Amino acid sequence: MITKRDDVRNIAIIAHVDHGKTTLVDELLKQSGTFRSNQVVRERIMDSGDIERERGITILSKNTSVYYGDTKINIVDTPGHADFGGEVERILKMVDGVILVVDAYEGPMPQTKFVLKNALDLKLPVVVCVNKIDRPEARPNEVVDEILELFMELDATEQQLDAPFVFASAKAGKAAMKPEDAMQAEDMKCLFDTIIDYIPAPEGDEEASLQILITTIDYNDYVGRIGIGKVENGTVKVNQDACVVNYHDSEKNEKVKITRLYEFEGLEKIEVKESTVGAIVAISGISNIHIGDTVCSVDNPVPIEVNKISEPTISMTFCVNDSPFAGQEGKFVTSRHLRDRLQRELNTDVSLRVEDTDSPDAFKVSGRGELHLSILIETMRREGYEFQVSRPEVLYKEIDGKKCEPMELAIIDVPEEFVGNVIEKLGKRKGEMINMAPSKGGYTRLEFNIPARGLIGYRNEFLTDTKGNGILNQSFNGYEPYKGDIASRSQGSLVAFETGEAVTYGLFNAQERGELFIGAGFKVYSGMVVGRNSRTNDMEVNVCKKKQLTNTRASGSDDALKLTPYTEMSLEKSIEFIAEDELVEVTPENLRIRKKILDPVLRKKANRN
Repeated sequence: MITKRDDVRNIAIIAHVDHGKTTLVDELLKQSGTFRSNQVVRERIMDSGDIERERGITILSKNTSVYYGDTKINIVDTPGHADFGGEVERILKMVDGVILVVDAYEGPMPQTKFVLKNALDLKLPVVVCVNKIDRPEARPNEVVDEILELFMELDATEQQLDAPFVFASAKAGKAAMKPEDAMQAEDMKCLFDTIIDYIPAPEGDEEASLQILITTIDYNDYVGRIGIGKVENGTVKVNQDACVVNYHDSEKNEKVKITRLYEFEGLEKIEVKESTVGAIVAISGISNIHIGDTVCSVDNPVPIEVNKISEPTISMTFCVNDSPFAGQEGKFVTSRHLRDRLQRELNTDVSLRVEDTDSPDAFKVSGRGELHLSILIETMRREGYEFQVSRPEVLYKEIDGKKCEPMELAIIDVPEEFVGNVIEKLGKRKGEMINMAPSKGGYTRLEFNIPARGLIGYRNEFLTDTKGNGILNQSFNGYEPYKGDIASRSQGSLVAFETGEAVTYGLFNAQERGELFIGAGFKVYSGMVVGRNSRTNDMEVNVCKKKQLTNTRASGSDDALKLTPYTEMSLEKSIEFIAEDELVEVTPENLRIRKKILDPVLRKKANRN
């Protein structure tokens, strides 16, 4: 018999990057009494990873729960970046409604459309929270109209179009049903009330056979893999026999025992003896559990249907570091270390693929975008891994006998004076402009359909071209027939001639040739890239060259040499800069760009061939 659990609500918080999802969750936790009155709580507590905190973005979805009166509200905080869209797609299968957070000044942005489309396709009810109402330039009434237009564009049902709008300042912890009342409100009570009234209670049959769809995997060195999902039907108990099946893999039918069961209370996982319909639970003790699996009762193993996760669109080669400085800075340097770490990443990241290559020291790693892979590289680097990565390449598909490539929808907001420059650059990269319209605050919005490979290496150029004032958002836009060759980097590299330590005299002579990436005192080796040539070809420079000392002195010859400040190459900049014949050497202490072939004679031969 189908029953409703009125004491539970399951919601996901979805939004474009930086519209305030994580800050909103902070306030819901604080105002529900999750923390002691004297407890010190840092900002954006849900962003637990160091990289998440530094960049101010959510990378992995997080589960938490709050109590409002007698009702337990399970909340999932989701990422906003397109590269982590695989997380959002899965999480929405676990909840009964969503809170869509939209900035009161920026309005709906590209990722708002992406996450909202996912929610509407699953027929989930939506509560709209217009956040940052305290911004001086906030325009809540216009933003409401823009959101309703977006709902209609995405074919929302009549019920979804009747979505309630709440106006809030998550930072100030205030919310109201009218924009003019929001800053006078005492708390966020009206948002809590709207969730209870509008988001339906979970339904299921407590007497039926057990069904739990696993939508997230957590990993812990002590207990291994932890499967997280919602109890759709039946009751789950500790020490119960169960079996694991999968909708897309009819062969899978594995008998298991549920050794530990947890529910989420605030930021903690609390062990429980049993859970029933509507509860979001974490199960440990099943070593071979994957996202998309269904945990069922042994006597009636029926898998729950689940969407296949979107395929990766971009790949890079991760290989063992074989430079002259190999093994000096990292803790984990062998191919076995690298393989084990990449396999461990597959435990929690469903959008990632790892494949062997012809070489035992290299692995092909595919993901949803440059950001997706660069976050993985940065995480491994901080854990003490030392390795090398190649230039990103897009993954082609054959559709109806034609070679097709992944396309991106690039949505760009730029001040008027930079429009011509952006259109010209993206035109050269096979971008096709599909829309151009005036945007907010004297900006113009440009929309391009462009091959994914056309955007590799463009972001830094874009920031330079728009003097840091442009905003570039992109999202996957399907596959289209191959658009033809795109001219690669127009400038060559400055390559170190010998191994040693860079000195001022050598750098002073080299800086006339182009832009340097290193300063005096940096250790270099022959074949390492030390700068960008102002011309199209590669050029060898001797940055270790010292001034020859003689007995003769001439007036003015010993004046202090002035060096131009060098450009620091971050991980993203390095990945975007490298050419086909170059690699980025990644260690816990340094990032170096190098030629694949270090020997200058062999390199020239290879180039001739």
